[in-house]
Amino acid sequence: MATFVHLTPAANSARVRRAGLKAAGHAAWRGVFLFPVLPSYTLTHQWLRELARRPGPRGLVAVHVRLPDDELVTVGRYSDHQPPQVSAAEAVRRIAGADDCRGWEVFLPRSVAPAEVRHIRPVRQVNGWRYRPGAHGTPPCLCFGCRDRGGYGARRLRERRPHPLDGPPPAPRVLLARVEAAEARGDTAALREALRWYGMRRRAPLARLSGLARHDDPAVRIALVEAASSWSTPGVDLLLRELAHDPDPGVREAVMDVLVR
Repeated sequence: MATFVHLTPAANSARVRRAGLKAAGHAAWRGVFLFPVLPSYTLTHQWLRELARRPGPRGLVAVHVRLPDDELVTVGRYSDHQPPQVSAAEAVRRIAGADDCRGWEVFLPRSVAPAEVRHIRPVRQVNGWRYRPGAHGTPPCLCFGCRDRGGYGARRLRERRPHPLDGPPPAPRVLLARVEAAEARGDTAALREALRWYGMRRRAPLARLSGLARHDDPAVRIALVEAASSWSTPGVDLLLRELAHDPDPGVREAVMDVLVR
């Protein structure tokens, strides 16, 4: 029998004892993430600090799970797109024998039954790494795709080390002035650039920008779709619904990409 650990909020302890670990995820990736119990306490619970960054009840516990050695699981680093499927015993062997097993994970494509839960134990809440293994001491990337939006100290960090392309974005009144100036001189490149900056904001003056949905340049309308996809401003859904019937196929495709995301 192979023994694994699953980290979950302490508030779930009673439910786990009663009903086990319920499969989470979607489509083919519904299941439970696990990690083998190794001789090293630090490596066994390495995911704790990264998981603790997520919103929800604070304080995690370790759920110890025992699986048959021939149970099929997938094993690999968190960045692997298609991790191999192996037996539970082989997954333990691969992780234990790795030169650096930080960032590895095991995925069980089913729920865990209550009888397979052996222990629920408290763990030290300062254990593990954050963001990625080896990130400590490395300046974080502050591009729009990598930065931690809404995280502790994230705004101060962006203001102290602004990214040359991804902000922080200019103030709303500055952006609106750029949009108006670009429209006045017919500069579509500047207009798209202003919309790109608007896409990094959570809200936008929709009443003022919605007129760009009828701009002559399809590239501007596509830039409007991409910017509006991140807005929480009321009326965005109506704007996207209008652009979904745009005569240009590129605009319609951009709307579909937003809806899929």
